[in-house]
Amino acid sequence: MRLKTSAVLGLVAAGSLLLAACGSSSNSTTSSTSAAASVAGSAASGASSAASSAGSAAGSSAAAGGKGKIGVILPDTTTSVRWETQDRPALEAAFKKAGVDYDIQNANGDKAAMATIADQMVANGVTVLAIVNLDPDSGAAIQQKAKTQGVQTIDYDRLTLGGSADYYVSFDNTEVGKLQGQGLDKCLGGGNKNIIYLNGDPGDSNAALFKAGAHSVLDPMTNYKKVGEADTPKWDAVQGKTLYEGMYTAATQGGGTVDGVVAANDGLAGAVISTFAANGVIPVTGQDATKAGLQAILKGDQCMTVLKATSKEAGALSDVAIALANGETPKTTGTVKDTVGNRDVASILETPEAITKANVKDAVDAGAVSAADLCTGEYAALCTTAGIS
Repeated sequence: MRLKTSAVLGLVAAGSLLLAACGSSSNSTTSSTSAAASVAGSAASGASSAASSAGSAAGSSAAAGGKGKIGVILPDTTTSVRWETQDRPALEAAFKKAGVDYDIQNANGDKAAMATIADQMVANGVTVLAIVNLDPDSGAAIQQKAKTQGVQTIDYDRLTLGGSADYYVSFDNTEVGKLQGQGLDKCLGGGNKNIIYLNGDPGDSNAALFKAGAHSVLDPMTNYKKVGEADTPKWDAVQGKTLYEGMYTAATQGGGTVDGVVAANDGLAGAVISTFAANGVIPVTGQDATKAGLQAILKGDQCMTVLKATSKEAGALSDVAIALANGETPKTTGTVKDTVGNRDVASILETPEAITKANVKDAVDAGAVSAADLCTGEYAALCTTAGIS
């Protein structure tokens, strides 16, 4: 499909209005002679793709520059701080080191904004587009539109069910849930206990995997009784707190108890912890190894979190994207089933790690947070005890 000049100008103008709100970061580099030579070997395999997308901005950029251009759209700044504090800088460093053109932007939780950013990126010559979808339908629409213009797409962190991504880069998300279930079991210490599940966004395919993983561990344990379960729209901690308080009230009427909570991430764990003053401290799980989550673990308010080392995930994404931009075939470790699209997606899945008070240092060493940021104020002495300096 050829974009008309007026359409391109319109997209660029619309995109420029979004830059301030969405927080963009881009880099422009000139391909070196050696880089151009390395791409030249793939000219034959790329010829048919160039022909099918002749006249498109993405196709012409790849052909003229010798290297493609990479676009990455992060989802928001609210569901987890990791997107801007960990993923963006790790990706920027990798792309700069490889000398490829790139554009990283954040959709700030707005599906329409993400679609517009994607259009703008393609119009500006992106040949590889990685997204963290905000929901499967909007993500699939972005990928299909990019595909018609010769742009290869990557699902990052979340698989777009029903989408058309060429590759998927994430962690083993069922294993994340299993680690949460195992962690809560260890923190509860045996005996008959009542537990609540505060799950993630029902529109996030990863949230379903976290939930399934946790249930696969805890459901067979007959000493545990589920007294409440809810999905949290958009991973919103405020809604999560309201949902938890409602389940807690219902479960404790008539003298009942709540003894532990499977909270799907650190933000939701924080929502549960905020009720402790009134309801008492109980074991709570988490995920993402955020600063707040790790501090809560050091303090004893949160029993564990799951570290998904961004350095690994972002490293895998940059490897795939750079290979595609250079006309090469990325190395993958297997496939993941898209149950809606009924297809197998070539994938790289990294291994998550359970973090408790005993190994908080692992999260610091992995770069999830710096010791200087973590060990402030009342946490300085706790960090010393945990061997963090």
